[in-house]
Amino acid sequence: MKHQISDRQGARVVVFKGEVDLESSPAARELLLNCFDTARKVIVDLSEVTYIDSSGVASLVEALQAAKKSGSQFALAASSEPTRRVLELARLDKVFTMYDSVDEGLS
Repeated sequence: MKHQISDRQGARVVVFKGEVDLESSPAARELLLNCFDTARKVIVDLSEVTYIDSSGVASLVEALQAAKKSGSQFALAASSEPTRRVLELARLDKVFTMYDSVDEGLS
């Protein structure tokens, strides 16, 4: 998994690329949780995620919980088809705030 972080319009935007799996999810988790130290709104761009397993999903859920505890906003954007399918199967598409694009999430 590769990642890219930027600050746009008062939000931290995190882009994940590749596979978010058992090997990479600890890094994803740490990266997401650290975002709440300085950002009140975090948007995760999943458009370039080719695969996500349960450990990757757990990292997203933990970030959502951390956002709620800190009073921050957390959203997913531009989910790739494989990622969207996993989230829908777990019915997490109803739990997360999800946008079709990062720009939609920023507006």
